[in-house]
Amino acid sequence: MALYRFEKPWLITPDGARHRCASGKGGLRTDKREGDGATPIGRWPLREVFYRPDRIARPASRLKVTALSPDMGWCDDPREGSYNRRVALPFSGGHEVLWREDGVYDLIAPLGYNDDPPRPGAGSAIFLHVARADFAPTEGCLAVSLPVLTALVSAFQPGDAVEAVDDA
Repeated sequence: MALYRFEKPWLITPDGARHRCASGKGGLRTDKREGDGATPIGRWPLREVFYRPDRIARPASRLKVTALSPDMGWCDDPREGSYNRRVALPFSGGHEVLWREDGVYDLIAPLGYNDDPPRPGAGSAIFLHVARADFAPTEGCLAVSLPVLTALVSAFQPGDAVEAVDDA
């Protein structure tokens, strides 16, 4: 098992390489809540990867790789039975659209935060995704450049994890 460590503002790979990484506008928190914009502190498994096939080639990865489609979303509504799960669109509950025009979800790796099982209100959809050009803060996710994320995804193996630690 390899551990990828987030120490603001870096994502540090198991070999010690440091890559600039954006995190949540709400800081880092152990008491994460839905909508707080925070990145949860802790260790989260990597299990799968999603990519947008009209923009990038299928990435090489030892994790499960799934092509995104316009009808894919992620439920962020704590009142729904599908909370913190991928859903098909249209979806009547609160959700995030995974087929985005801004490019930040062209390649995403969900972190296994609050998903086994999900606890309503404790936060959903913490992704490792593509950073904006200026590395602006996220809504709670971690974000690196597309070239870095592509290289990381190719190195990920089952059992690997991302650990976010308090930078204070």
